[in-house]
Amino acid sequence: MEIERSLFYHIQKELQSEPKAIILYGPRQAGKTTLIGQLLAKTDLPYVQLNGDDLRTQELLSRADLDKLKTVVGANKLLVIDEAQRIENIGLTLKLIFDHYKIHILASGSASFDLATKVNEPLTGRSSIFTLYPFSYNELPIHPPVTSNSEHMEEFLRFGMYPKIASYDSYEDKENYLYDLINNYLYRDILIFEQVKKPKKVIDLLSLLALQIGSEVSTSELASRLSISKLSVEKYLDLLEKMFVLVNLRGFSRNLRKEISKSSKYYFVDLGLRNALIRNFNPLKIRSDIGALFENYAIIERMKTFHHQRRYANFYFWRTYDQKEIDLIEEKQGELSAYEFKWREGEANTKSAKEFASVYPNSHFQVVNQSNFDGFLAK
Repeated sequence: MEIERSLFYHIQKELQSEPKAIILYGPRQAGKTTLIGQLLAKTDLPYVQLNGDDLRTQELLSRADLDKLKTVVGANKLLVIDEAQRIENIGLTLKLIFDHYKIHILASGSASFDLATKVNEPLTGRSSIFTLYPFSYNELPIHPPVTSNSEHMEEFLRFGMYPKIASYDSYEDKENYLYDLINNYLYRDILIFEQVKKPKKVIDLLSLLALQIGSEVSTSELASRLSISKLSVEKYLDLLEKMFVLVNLRGFSRNLRKEISKSSKYYFVDLGLRNALIRNFNPLKIRSDIGALFENYAIIERMKTFHHQRRYANFYFWRTYDQKEIDLIEEKQGELSAYEFKWREGEANTKSAKEFASVYPNSHFQVVNQSNFDGFLAK
């Protein structure tokens, strides 16, 4: 069954307007190739499709040779390049194609690290950028007698939201797929970055972070436990963000004397990958990390919702030196919304909510649990 992605109409609209370079980022296996196929099936534009993993394509597009590029473009009005970050000088090549032939370009990449630096600067003012994440909560169809996707929440928290996961019926197949995702795709993607001298250390770093979701992270402590420099830890964390494996949440503060602002928390873009790292797919009723799992899931789904709707906000956590804490602070259009995530109803920390409200009296506060999760994402 083919699931329609939330970004489909946004990208389709771009393809129906004036020519532009459309950059589609996202983690491997998130469905970029499938989405591109859906877009191509609905377009009237004559197109040519290439893959950056192909050596001939790399050779053809890595040199800014207009004669050769003309043979690629031909009479087509749309150039599609999958895994574009594999191609050397791809940003300059796309700029050259766009400026000379004024055609639509759709380029995808599984890591913004390379593609962003090679593409964004040359195509400033000429591009639209989208990020495709694994399935979101709201993208998954609801089939009666199920009335809400919250009824599948346990499976989402255990096995994550990668599109392939939805196609497997057995838990064993789901687990094997996620282990393969780490051992093959993730490890291989890390290897392509020249500044990573010890790729196993990056996986070890991820494994440590997998045990710390919802907690503030000390780069010095991580460096000590991994026996590498603090600078290397910071570099690897930045890389993992740009590979769409992690999301960094920083502390919110407008009152520096009382609030902690320089700390970070890291959340996993997909919990299936996180659980594979710690080799724990146990049912929720026998797990001690259920609160952290739900917090991670809710924050990432909220971010996906904003991205899919092309809405913008800043996201933080909040903590004071006397241990008052709120999971998520959302700042948009001058308004503050505070959210506390609780797997079970009736667990809210009212002291933290009252403290935050006293400091920011015009803010809104809500406790989010399974019963009101749909409404939380619908806001």
